[in-house]
Amino acid sequence: MSDTALHQAVIGGDDKEYLSFVLADEHYALDIKTVKEIRGYEQVTKIANAPAFIKGVINLRGDIVPIVDLRLKFNVGEATYTEFTIVIMLNIQDRIVGIVVDGVSDVIRLMEDQILAPPEFGVAFDSRYLHGLTDVDGQMVILVNIESLITSEEMGLVAPQSVNEDA
Repeated sequence: MSDTALHQAVIGGDDKEYLSFVLADEHYALDIKTVKEIRGYEQVTKIANAPAFIKGVINLRGDIVPIVDLRLKFNVGEATYTEFTIVIMLNIQDRIVGIVVDGVSDVIRLMEDQILAPPEFGVAFDSRYLHGLTDVDGQMVILVNIESLITSEEMGLVAPQSVNEDA
């Protein structure tokens, strides 16, 4: 899908902007207000006993930032990291987290009525990380509830600790 085909302009109204990205040839998007910056992949420090989707942590200007591989979290296969691998740095509830994606596509604007509720798959599929689905020029885009992902129980393993915390 070309960048121009994915970009959808909506004028006025109660629209919301999303940053679209690609994982394993599927198109996803997340609320652009959470995006802090977009960077290339860099070496991480592994965390013992962390789930496989938590690749490790990096030091980003004094903040210890967990790096999450969304391919592994969403069970769509493992990617080979190269100099072209993208990390989207997010700020969720004053917590910075990096997510590894295959590529960033575009910014899309959607009205609330353009977002369809995610289908119910039963217990075999966990849809708590899905905000909804939308169609952009014939291409299905999965809207990620990134806040649910970042505040999930598994992510608590790499929760930031306060330096002034009492022992």
